[in-house]
Amino acid sequence: MELRQLNTFCIVASTLNFSRAAEVLNYVPSNVTMQIKALEDELGVRLFDRLGKQLVLTTEGKRFLTHIQSVLNKLEEARSVVHDNENLTGTLTISANEVICAYRLPAVFQRFRSQHPGVRLIFRSVPNQQLKQTLFEGTADVVFMLDEPIRSSGLAVEPLLEETFRLFAAPDHPLAQRTALQPEDFHGEVFLTNEKGCPYRTMFDRSFEKEGIDGITYLEFQSAEAIKQCAISGIGIAFLPEITAIAEAERGELVALPWRIPDLRVFTQMLWHKDKWLSPIMLSFIEAARGVLLRDI
Repeated sequence: MELRQLNTFCIVASTLNFSRAAEVLNYVPSNVTMQIKALEDELGVRLFDRLGKQLVLTTEGKRFLTHIQSVLNKLEEARSVVHDNENLTGTLTISANEVICAYRLPAVFQRFRSQHPGVRLIFRSVPNQQLKQTLFEGTADVVFMLDEPIRSSGLAVEPLLEETFRLFAAPDHPLAQRTALQPEDFHGEVFLTNEKGCPYRTMFDRSFEKEGIDGITYLEFQSAEAIKQCAISGIGIAFLPEITAIAEAERGELVALPWRIPDLRVFTQMLWHKDKWLSPIMLSFIEAARGVLLRDI
């Protein structure tokens, strides 16, 4: 029984997909299949059932996984204790959406790199709605999400700071010079927003429905930068986290409209898997994130 087989088994168990596991491990799919078969042959049991295109853990596979995760965590812990924590080395994978990556994490990365230059940081930009899955699949160590307060039985969740969302428009927009707005003022306007399915887009829609605001047109984007540029060009009203438009507002390219969205509580939150051993590298990164982002409150 080889260590790489055990690691491969854990990744396959989390993804339940040979091809996806191969991507995570940087193997060809046939290599993953061969390792699992060799492990099953050695144990004399089936660890997975292949139900057509679906892969599921057998009862024996679930029992084996519980013990193997503990073994791998202990091994990682043993590796770490022989290193001086002041000279950490290794790899840490961080995931977040575009907004957090561009406006919150650079200062975190800078602090962590200055403290631990020997650690290799890998960052992957992932849509907000897919971030939790990266933790369950083992493709990320720590993720940052922009969302309502998250509750999860399998994940550790730490809210860091509340984010303010505003409506922004070009200075020559008809509503830009108003000192107060009523719901009916938005009738017929074009709103530049994230796509449906994004948590704060859902809260935005819910808020406008509650206010009885209708007769508006949506242009949907995947990128906050695209939303900003279209608002600057006068195409419509942008719905954005305030942090993304500070520079444009200071330059006079965008104006924050006098409208507060009620019941919109969104936080930058840091998450990791509850069952994952917090190595010295992870602990140091978590502390760096706290030190930088909690300072901004």
